Amino acid sequence: MLTTLITIWILHVAALATPGANVLLVSQLAASDRAQSAVFAALGVTLGAFVWASSAVLGVHALFQAFPGLRLALQIAGGVYLLVVAGRLWRSGAAALIESRASVSRRAAFRLGFLTNITNPKSALFFGSVFAASFPAAPSPLLQMAAVAMIVTNALSWHILLAYLFSRAQVRSGYSRVRGLANRMAAAVVGVLGLGLLVATLRDARA
Repeated sequence: MLTTLITIWILHVAALATPGANVLLVSQLAASDRAQSAVFAALGVTLGAFVWASSAVLGVHALFQAFPGLRLALQIAGGVYLLVVAGRLWRSGAAALIESRASVSRRAAFRLGFLTNITNPKSALFFGSVFAASFPAAPSPLLQMAAVAMIVTNALSWHILLAYLFSRAQVRSGYSRVRGLANRMAAAVVGVLGLGLLVATLRDARA
């Protein structure tokens, strides 16, 4: 059991360390002097990780294999959502991800974090693949629950750490000087992620 959990932990940490939409969201909110919003966005991202990991344990990966149209529909929704976020970032220029500071409520930040994670069905494919490769043929309920709990702990710890690091005065000071460029670069990255998801969906649909 311990070996299985260590394997899953290593693979998940490697995935978390890869910059993506979740990392960009939390880090930018924190760097733009919205530390509390970044924390709630991190909680939303973590809830998304819990949903996808639990779904993988319950066999949603197998469901996607049986009904590929469902996976393609979710990928289209995820790609479109990322493009919307990229457009908002690009238009904001030197402003923050959400234009008005008053509009970044705890609920809005939590919702944004959750939607950013949950609209990416590749998370389900990742967890499904990792669990399928790491779990024994008949995993015990205890192992399954421990794996999901570890995924949640990893996601929460990583994104809270990001919120803390990017909310430091030195980081905020540097970010304020290059906010316009940072927003445009973030928009480009998120846009590429969204387009990549849509292109992959089109390729899968043709296959």
